[in-house]
Amino acid sequence: MGRHQRAETGGLISFILCAFVGAVGMNLYLEYAPAIWQVTQRRFTVCSGIVAACAVVSFCAGYMSQSRSMTLKSGWLVPLRRTFETLALSVVYAATTFLSTFALLGAINEMMGTLFVGYMSSVCAAFAGVVGYMTFVQAEMMSAKTLASLLPFFVVSGVCVAGLTTDDPYWYHNNFSQLGDRTTFAATMFNSTLMLAGVCVIIVSYFAVSELVTTERLMRLWHDRTRDDPNRGYDIPHFTMRMAVLSALLTVAGLAFIGIGAFRYTPHNLMHNICAKGLPFVMLVLFLMLPWLAPRVSRVVMAGSDLAALLCAAFWGNMMLGHNTLTNVEALAGMLFLGWFIVFSRQIAAIEADRVSMELVHAQTAEQREQRERMPESRIASDR
Repeated sequence: MGRHQRAETGGLISFILCAFVGAVGMNLYLEYAPAIWQVTQRRFTVCSGIVAACAVVSFCAGYMSQSRSMTLKSGWLVPLRRTFETLALSVVYAATTFLSTFALLGAINEMMGTLFVGYMSSVCAAFAGVVGYMTFVQAEMMSAKTLASLLPFFVVSGVCVAGLTTDDPYWYHNNFSQLGDRTTFAATMFNSTLMLAGVCVIIVSYFAVSELVTTERLMRLWHDRTRDDPNRGYDIPHFTMRMAVLSALLTVAGLAFIGIGAFRYTPHNLMHNICAKGLPFVMLVLFLMLPWLAPRVSRVVMAGSDLAALLCAAFWGNMMLGHNTLTNVEALAGMLFLGWFIVFSRQIAAIEADRVSMELVHAQTAEQREQRERMPESRIASDR
C-alpha cells in the first residue's frame, strides 16, 4: 500500500478504537459519577475531554508512525526535537477538539433539550470516532496548511461558547475583557481560549520560521547565479537577524494572547492592559515590516497586511469619534490578525511545497547527470 492508502486504513482503525473508547468512557462516567458532576455543562466538559484525549492519542500514533527520526543514530537532539514537535502539535489538536466539541454539544442540546441526555454515549462515540479518524489521517499527511487551518476553529468556538453561556448580557457594550473578567464558567472558557490561542500561535510560528530557514539554506546551497538559479539570483542579507526579529514578534504576539487570558482585568488591570494594548502594536509592526522580515512571501500578502493595518486604524479613529464601540474594534483586530496569520502560514506552506518540488527536480537532474557520465561512448564518438 502507498502512503495515502496506509493513512486511510490507519484512520479507519483509529475510528473504530476511538468510538469504542468514547462509548465505554461516557457510559462509565454517567453510571458512576456523583450527582454534582451530572449537570449539563460538566457532562459536556467530560465528553469533550474524552474526545480530545482520543484526538491526542490518535494524532501521536499517526505522527510518530511516519517519523524516521526517532532513533539515536544522529544523537539525542533529533528525537528530543521530534518529541517536542509532537507534544506541541498535540496541544493544538487537543484545544481545537475540546472547544469545537463543546460548542457542538451545546448547539445539539439547544435543539433537542432534555431528550439529549439519553444520547450522550452515542454522541460521544460518534465524535470520538470521527475525530480519531481525522487526526490520524492529518497526522500522516501533516502539512503547514492543515496546521494553520485549525487556528480559527477553536478560537471562534471558544468565544462563541463563552458568549452564549455568560450571565452578563451587557458585556458587549463595553469590551471583550468584560466577558472574561469573572470567575464563571463562561469567563473561564473565554480566558482559556485566549491562552490556548497564544500557545498555538507560538507553535505554528516555530514551524513557519523553521521552514523559512530550511528553504533559505537549500537556496544558498543551489545558488549558481545563472538564469535557472532557483534562488532568483539573490541571497537575503542579514537573514539570521530577520528570522530572529520575526520569531520574537510572533512569540510576543502569542504571549500577549496568553497574558490577556491569564491576567483578568479586575485583579490584574496593569498586566492585562499591557498585554491587551501591546498586541495591536506588535500586529502593526508585523504588518508593516513583513517585506523586510520575509521577502520571499508574495507581494499580494504584503499589500494585504498594509491594508489590514489601515483598516484597523480607520476603525480606531471612528471609535474615538464616538461612532463605534471598542468591542467592534477589538473583534476586527483579532479577526484580522488571525486571518493574516492563517494567510502567512499558508504562504509558508506554499514555499515548503515549492521547495519539495525543487528538491525532487534537483535530485532527478543529478541522477540523470550521473547516468550520462556512466554510459559508454558510442562508436562514432570514439572515432572522433
